[in-house]
Amino acid sequence: MKKLLALVLVLTMALSMVSFAAADELPTITVMFHGSNVADDKEVLEKVNEYIADKVGAKLEVIWGTWGDFDDKSTNAIKAGDSEVDMYFTCSWSADEYNSYAKDGYWLKLDDLIAEYGADLTAAIPEALMQAATIEGADGMGIYAVNGYKDFATQNCWDVNVTLLEELGYTLDDVKKMDFYSFGDLFAKAKEVKGDSFYPFLVEPMVLERMVTNAIIIPGDAGSVNMLSYYLDPTDVSKVSASGNTIYNKFATEEYKKFVEKMREYYQAGYVNPGCAVAETSNDTRTNAQLNGEYLIGTQSYALGYEYEASELRGIHVEFIPCTEPYVDTTASQGAMIAISSASEHPVESFKFLNLLNSDPALMMLLNYGVEGVHYNLNADGLVEFTDKRADYTPWRNGMGNITLLTATADEGAGFWDTFKGYYGSAKAIPILGYIFNNADVQNEMSALGNIAAQYALALDAGAVDPATELPAFLSALEAAGMQTYVDAANAQLTEFLAK
Repeated sequence: MKKLLALVLVLTMALSMVSFAAADELPTITVMFHGSNVADDKEVLEKVNEYIADKVGAKLEVIWGTWGDFDDKSTNAIKAGDSEVDMYFTCSWSADEYNSYAKDGYWLKLDDLIAEYGADLTAAIPEALMQAATIEGADGMGIYAVNGYKDFATQNCWDVNVTLLEELGYTLDDVKKMDFYSFGDLFAKAKEVKGDSFYPFLVEPMVLERMVTNAIIIPGDAGSVNMLSYYLDPTDVSKVSASGNTIYNKFATEEYKKFVEKMREYYQAGYVNPGCAVAETSNDTRTNAQLNGEYLIGTQSYALGYEYEASELRGIHVEFIPCTEPYVDTTASQGAMIAISSASEHPVESFKFLNLLNSDPALMMLLNYGVEGVHYNLNADGLVEFTDKRADYTPWRNGMGNITLLTATADEGAGFWDTFKGYYGSAKAIPILGYIFNNADVQNEMSALGNIAAQYALALDAGAVDPATELPAFLSALEAAGMQTYVDAANAQLTEFLAK
């Protein structure tokens, strides 16, 4: 009997060792996300890897890119051909811009993988988002990234710290009657009450410029500093504005000149944090001040219901005031995607992971909200309530994939996702929806122009330099580097696009 028990024990241990060995032999796939605030992911990734082992056949590692470091981290790794990173966040506005990086061969064409392994993905993601991801890449027309089901309409808003606003004796209705050019008295009051070290106007300068001038990003334009503008009619975004179906050098327009002149006034009055005007500190300055509620009015590209999450994270009452009605453009419909690197040594496992992440609520909840009982609990109504541990694990929700798989939070309320789908489903399309600038013939000009814009645009947009001297110098440098050739190429393609 003892010999039998000993034999059973030996066999059990052997099988256990085989099981552990099999787990250890699983390949590791790595994804680089954007916009994260993650200090501790150990418990989450342990649960994730238990869950995906037999479904994906791999273990997951995550590089949590932040708003401040993602662009440099991602572009350096991608251009170095780093095979250690399998998947990257990409989109129409990041430095690793979806369209140009697909054309340059950095992203893997996914059509065959979708056909073989992507049935759950295609069932979960709206057809419009699959279409928006279909572009001309290095390997021909196809899909080069998994498009996240998030807010696929754009709505730029004023981000208002209502707690401070009311402390100053104003109401949200008061702010709704103002615009960018009439905020001065409000900022002066905030400065008077809060002191010289307080900066009431918290801006992402290049987003602010688009909000004020009603410009949009042109997909295919330089990813880090957008140099082209198309202007919307703010009263009806589906109509052609007075500027026409034309693309402009944004820095040469009257709209831009008026904007930077006002920003200079605000900056000199001490309303804008100087850290917002420096590329190396701009994103972190804004993010930290937001999280600490140290601002009065800021800039925000809105996602339905974000006021609830923002209020909880910042410990203040946050509301958003739209600058325009929501609109569907190519930028928004390519607003958050995950691509597989063409250098990846595990493309099948990487795609299986993305297919699961975008179709399986359990995995999306785990990777986005953390571990139930640790980072969140479900209340009596089955809605999410976050714990204090959530502060250590806060990925950017919209940057991960199909967020409609998530359970609504207590602040969002039951039925939130039905409202979400209805809201974005009713958004109007802009007149040039689907247009993407193919910059292949003006690569040299785009590179030179981008370098010049990086020297001037951020400081001008933030008000840190005098536009009376710096704007003419900027325009002169752009002209010498071929700006007109660049603009003409974009407009020739737009004319061809509209004629189809």
